[in-house]
Amino acid sequence: MVAGPATAQQAQHSYPSMAPLSQYLMADQAAEIKLARSAAPAAISDHATVMMLQAHGYVTVVKGTNGYVCIVDRSWMSAFDAPQFWNPKLRGPTCFNPQAARSILPITLKRATLVLSGQSKDGIKQGMQTAFAAKQLPPLEPGAMSYMMSKQGYLDDQAGHWMPHVMFYTPANMDWGADLAGSPVISNPQFLAPPASINVQMITVSKWSDGTAAPSM
Repeated sequence: MVAGPATAQQAQHSYPSMAPLSQYLMADQAAEIKLARSAAPAAISDHATVMMLQAHGYVTVVKGTNGYVCIVDRSWMSAFDAPQFWNPKLRGPTCFNPQAARSILPITLKRATLVLSGQSKDGIKQGMQTAFAAKQLPPLEPGAMSYMMSKQGYLDDQAGHWMPHVMFYTPANMDWGADLAGSPVISNPQFLAPPASINVQMITVSKWSDGTAAPSM
């Protein structure tokens, strides 16, 4: 969900530990629903299931009809070594297509459960390793992708809402030419390290989810 690999500048703004839980929660349910839906164009998000983060994990607050699921990611969905892993300001509206809702969303839900149970970063990582080893999490489905096209998101302290983009989840050994000169594909290390070992390949798009033009990179 982060905009890209951490930079040296980002490392200066690290968050060494979890902030009080209240700083990660959104008290206004309607506001979180609206923010989650802003991840994708209305033709998709208006018919999607919406989940909201509460004190013990994500819960469904709107039941959709098209198989998509929209949520607002928090900072702990960054790579484990990301300096802003505990940044309480981070809000990443994400809308998963049906394949990703079945195979990527469970990773999000499991991480949130571990975080909200009071685990340290090492404990969260170990809990995820255990879950994958015990096959408690489903395998990656072909075609899994998500929308992150929200103008209201906050992806880190330097980039803010960054650029609207779509993300494709592929096996770790699949090469799309990400980050090569002239390539439109950007690599996101979110799940690349074990235990997930999933490539997240991002492509920026020219419009926000509301149809307005985005700035060029």
